[in-house]
Amino acid sequence: MREISIGNCRISKELFIKPYIIAEAGVNHEGSIEKAKLMIKQAAAAGANAIKFQTYKAEKLASKNSPAYWDRTKEPTESQYKLFKKYDAFWKKEYIELASYATETGIDFLSTPFDFESADFLDPLMPAFKIASADITNLPFLKHIAKKGKPILLSTGASTISEIWQAIETMESEGNDRIALLHCVLNYPTPLENANIAMISDMYSKFEDYIIGYSDHTLPDTMNEVLTSAWLLGANIIEKHFTFDKNLPGNDHYHAMDEHDLRKFIQQLKIHRRFLGHTKKHFLEDEEISRKNARRSLVSKKAIPAGKVIDLEDIDIKRPGTGISPELYDIIIGSIATRDIEEDELLNFGDFKSK
Repeated sequence: MREISIGNCRISKELFIKPYIIAEAGVNHEGSIEKAKLMIKQAAAAGANAIKFQTYKAEKLASKNSPAYWDRTKEPTESQYKLFKKYDAFWKKEYIELASYATETGIDFLSTPFDFESADFLDPLMPAFKIASADITNLPFLKHIAKKGKPILLSTGASTISEIWQAIETMESEGNDRIALLHCVLNYPTPLENANIAMISDMYSKFEDYIIGYSDHTLPDTMNEVLTSAWLLGANIIEKHFTFDKNLPGNDHYHAMDEHDLRKFIQQLKIHRRFLGHTKKHFLEDEEISRKNARRSLVSKKAIPAGKVIDLEDIDIKRPGTGISPELYDIIIGSIATRDIEEDELLNFGDFKSK
């Protein structure tokens, strides 16, 4: 089973381990370095492993006629280009400053690059690369990032199994197999009935050599249930949009979690991990006394004289389980008593011999 390390965190495919949690700040900073730092501070304080931004220039990302594909009642901007142009103020200087602040705050810094130049200048600032769902067929870009040799978190929204395999093979052809695949639905926001987190189970089995995660776009009122269920299904990387104020209009604020939500989710995970316990079935040390006393043993139903051939009327099955186990019932029937046995006596080895 493969594993990857991001920063100081080891991520494997083992079920029910603490997931790597990414607070996806995206461009919810709205061009303010102070707001971006506030989200870094809040995400770190709440317990996220990483804070993630998005790095792009509108003119490199979308044509001026690119249509909107999000909920226009929440984000009214009519084209992708116009929306991206609103929030592409940050560039090299700002991301260097934010990466440094994240290090000071004790949280991993990540930012999704959307072009070759972004990938290149972000490389020394980040312990891993996140690739957006929309770039899963952008094979030249996948190759470029794979060559950098860092762990790659690939969102798989709106993709087919064959497209995911094509992306994997493309990256591995450059010698990089440190890949995690994140289930995602490319709706903003994703209606609850479209989340389809059961697909995580399919990915977990189909891509057995790869770590599976989940990137969520559902509304935050059902966040705990959705994210916890995704983790229970095998997602060991959890990414959720993050904001300093969920009540702000537009962009990703309305389907993001805030610091309070993140704390609540992490607390929910702690509770689940307490009662989930071991993944391999075996009795617990605390159950040893129950194994002895709540199970049953063979007991004499009546007085049995030495030398008697044991029949069905001689044996009963009662607690505790410290005598001969009922598993040996058929062997004891037909054997010979080696001593006088009193009524209701717990039977033990040596009390019988074969005919």
